Amino acid sequence: MKRHTPILLSLFVLLSGSLFAQNLKIATVSMERLFNDYDLTAEIQREINIERARIQKENNQKLADIRSIDKQLQEIREQLDNEELDLGEKKKAELMKEMSELSQDGIHKERERTEYLERLNNSLNEKMKRQMRGILETIKRAVEERAKSGNYDYIFDASGNSKQGIPFVIHARETTDLTDSLLDELNKVSE
Repeated sequence: MKRHTPILLSLFVLLSGSLFAQNLKIATVSMERLFNDYDLTAEIQREINIERARIQKENNQKLADIRSIDKQLQEIREQLDNEELDLGEKKKAELMKEMSELSQDGIHKERERTEYLERLNNSLNEKMKRQMRGILETIKRAVEERAKSGNYDYIFDASGNSKQGIPFVIHARETTDLTDSLLDELNKVSE
């Protein structure tokens, strides 16, 4: 689609002279503002934030377990390094075995924690993308319905930019901005 944008814009410019002679009905809308100010967007964002906080809480609990293992390992190291303690070979062997087991347990729990965290974050990100796409589809349908009911020939997204960051609609004389009325309509439906 991005490849075809310059071609479509060129065709639009070429035909614009004859098209505007027909007295077209044109409007603008800020899709960015519709998305950001839509009540459903804020509601979904709150849900996502609650879920992220839950994931972080679980992660913190797992990190606390791993830190506890690290603390136990440190205590064993200190016992082994303390020359004042007269540890027999049997006790040293037991401590070394315990240290090895704890170390393996810590490595396993850290790997498990990072994989679990990655899996939950990926799942949450996919859920968020699906929900945001649904919101954008709802907004797009509302704009299309308004175009049909208002008999508009064109509705341009005033918030859209080209790859170079230049707005697609630089100037729109005598156009109607439908953003506020569409936002009111969308928020009434979501209540």
